[in-house]
Amino acid sequence: MTVKIKQILTNPEGKTLEFKRDLSSPRPMLKTLLAFANTAGGRLIVGVDDDRRIVGVDDPLDEEERICSLIADSIAPRLVPNVELMTVEGKTVLLVAVFLSGLRPHYLKAEGPENGVYVRLGSTNRQADRELIAELRRTAEGIAFDELPMPELSTDDLDLASMKALFDKDRKLGEEELITLKLLTHEQGRLVPTKGAVLLFGKDRIRYFPDAWIQCGRFVGQDKAEIFDHIELHDHLPQAVESIMLFLKKHAMRGADFSEIRRKDVWSIPLGILREVVINALVHADYSQRGAPTRIAFFDDRIEVENPGILLPGMTIEDMKQGVSKIRNSVIARIFRELGLIEQWGSGVRRVFKEAEELGLPELKIVEIGMRMRFTVPLANKIMVQAKTGRVEAQVEAQVEAQVDLNILSICADHPLSSSEIAAALGHKKLSGNLRRALPRLKDARLLEYTIPDKPNSRLQKYRLTPKGKAVIDTQLSDDTEKSDHESHE
Repeated sequence: MTVKIKQILTNPEGKTLEFKRDLSSPRPMLKTLLAFANTAGGRLIVGVDDDRRIVGVDDPLDEEERICSLIADSIAPRLVPNVELMTVEGKTVLLVAVFLSGLRPHYLKAEGPENGVYVRLGSTNRQADRELIAELRRTAEGIAFDELPMPELSTDDLDLASMKALFDKDRKLGEEELITLKLLTHEQGRLVPTKGAVLLFGKDRIRYFPDAWIQCGRFVGQDKAEIFDHIELHDHLPQAVESIMLFLKKHAMRGADFSEIRRKDVWSIPLGILREVVINALVHADYSQRGAPTRIAFFDDRIEVENPGILLPGMTIEDMKQGVSKIRNSVIARIFRELGLIEQWGSGVRRVFKEAEELGLPELKIVEIGMRMRFTVPLANKIMVQAKTGRVEAQVEAQVEAQVDLNILSICADHPLSSSEIAAALGHKKLSGNLRRALPRLKDARLLEYTIPDKPNSRLQKYRLTPKGKAVIDTQLSDDTEKSDHESHE
């Protein structure tokens, strides 16, 4: 036991550990114990000062009885911790161990069940609001928030066309399939959408979930004093991944030469890591929380991805790093998995830490801050904002779009192709956000046209090159040939 306590004393205070010199102020001690029970368990050691020096407790048997009485009289539902007396360096300390409780949320009786619930954030205790209290109850009962029905809505409130376009063309998304995916559920004799369905594909998602959108910003320097560029994304969640990545790429291109876009080393940020972190934020966000959306902040030296919601009860940041995973939004996670955005449960965070180590990046950081999760990806080299006019970034975005357009026009040059065939020819499993935006853009520009113009939604619909589109391809080929000849003469 002496060895054990000495090992504990080498650790800093945190989510599962706190030291107290004495019990002269019992209320903070009680808040800590019930916060442990509501969050991930923990140990409280009485008889250790702020410098982690062992001072011991006077009358340890009386103090043990007192602490047990305080807990029984002050906390509800009833909390029964393990209390041990330990002798270290000739002094006695009290170790109070609390485990994650299946009876959560626990609260201080004096403050009541609405105001007396606390959770553990880092080394502090935070009062839980109504939404977090509801989540504590749901997780104790094994209920996922996004599986809950929305009885006031119907299938007409879902964007079924976008939903079907994301899945394989041969997959039939009828009622039974949507029920299996838990996008629809039976409620009071009716078939209604789940919260997950509305979060994923709701036509009016923000009406029901005001903070279920994404805010992206590029800041000048290493703080938020000056913003250079920003966007607000209201895409369906699976499509938002590509939109976020496009914003990050827009501000992380190495070269200004159009030809460099075709090279693999164009980007100066770890795209694979960032993609996993973005997906993790969208899948694990607590959409029941109110206050702020998911945020992506791009600084000169790092990128921060922040989502509403703290870790689920029983989880710690160290658990995340080790690959332990608990799914907050089972419906959203299932759809992301079905669409190939998630490869293997629980592998994402562990994989990004491994990849960061292989790339020689500074250590990634995960923190719980203000009822939110923040994942920080440091950059190997600073990326300075090149122009405050926005001209460079606008040019880069235009170049990226132009290259996507040219790729699509090129593969449609020989014969008409369907949207899924275009995606496959470009090496995509699904019709990505970039391609989905490019096709109507090319059609509006009269570079592509429908093969069945009178039936735009026909399953046999394909895109073919127009004379104007062919002229663009011919011009590009001519420019490439001239550039190649020029470089060979140099």
